[in-house]
Amino acid sequence: MSARMQKSALAVLATYLCAPNLFAEFRVNMPEGVTRISEEVYSLHMLVFWVCVVIAIIVFGLMFYAIIKHRKSKGAVAKNFHESLKVEILWTAIPALIVFALGYRAFFTLEKMYDYDDSALTVEIVGYQWKWRYSYLMDDAAKEDSAQGTQFPVSFFSNLITPESQINNTEAKGEHYLLEVDEPLVLPVGSKVRFILTSADVIHSWWVPQLSVKKDAIPGIVNEAWTLIEKPGTYRGQCTELCGKGHGFMPVVVQAVSQTEFDQWMLGKQDEARQKASLNVKTWTMGELMETGERAYNTYCAACHQANGEGLPPAFPALKNSAIALGPVEAHLDIVINGSRVNPAMAAFGAQLSAAEIAAIITYERNAWGNNTGDMVTPQDVSNFGSSQ
Repeated sequence: MSARMQKSALAVLATYLCAPNLFAEFRVNMPEGVTRISEEVYSLHMLVFWVCVVIAIIVFGLMFYAIIKHRKSKGAVAKNFHESLKVEILWTAIPALIVFALGYRAFFTLEKMYDYDDSALTVEIVGYQWKWRYSYLMDDAAKEDSAQGTQFPVSFFSNLITPESQINNTEAKGEHYLLEVDEPLVLPVGSKVRFILTSADVIHSWWVPQLSVKKDAIPGIVNEAWTLIEKPGTYRGQCTELCGKGHGFMPVVVQAVSQTEFDQWMLGKQDEARQKASLNVKTWTMGELMETGERAYNTYCAACHQANGEGLPPAFPALKNSAIALGPVEAHLDIVINGSRVNPAMAAFGAQLSAAEIAAIITYERNAWGNNTGDMVTPQDVSNFGSSQ
């Protein structure tokens, strides 16, 4: 190794040794968690770990003892023998008993992990590239109230909110870099919550280590999981299935609160859903559409088409001076609502966003970055387009 390379290596090593904060989040062991299942999983993990440690000590101890005690320099002569039924039975029976004992212990934990009965709340989790949608499923009474317009279903997307400046290293990383969202999943403490998981596009995986929940979200397949959180707090996780360009930008944040706080939050979300529905019949101005559209575009579209509208061709084409943004409004509505028939990277947003959000995004795209078409798309235009299909 050259002197220059040695100096570079020493400089890197010194940087790590002199910056202990780089290791602040580093941990060797798994977290104990905040649910009974996570505590049992941790206990089982530690049991298996210590069994492996004991086995390693015995095996390596005997191996090194034999190497040192019977080394050639001391005149040791290797014995020549063939098979031993007793030894073979012994080294088969002991591992079998160990595996059986650990399996017996793990069986009861696995049985509890797959017991989805008696849940007080059911949440549907749908993975999208690259965000999560949470829907709080209603019981029969709530569904009847919803049909009568006295109660609104609660459903929302959870999107990464780490600033682009931090991602691009033009600003210092925050405490929860790439693990912060605009809308966390809020759950009550002390209540069993059942999760129903699926995906709208590719395979994702919903993982929160402190809840000991990790379940794949697969298109066309419904998986189940559950949790019962015992301690209030905020618990963070990530998507753990490689799902495309934005895989690393798909965090999971769960906020556990008391039942009273959860009930108040749910009432607030229902009011929010009611107000959001009223926006579909509101009379909008161009300024309001542009302001709302910019905010919605940065939330749902900028990850692919970029905040400056220049995209990442060829998978994510530019919208600035594009044929879609400058062409017929109907074609623009079609690709946003139904997705692209040519490029599967362009998802269909008709089922994801409200008519008001789609109208605002399209209006913004047709008038931002110098496009300046002057076109104003309203929620009624979006509804009429959907009705015509």
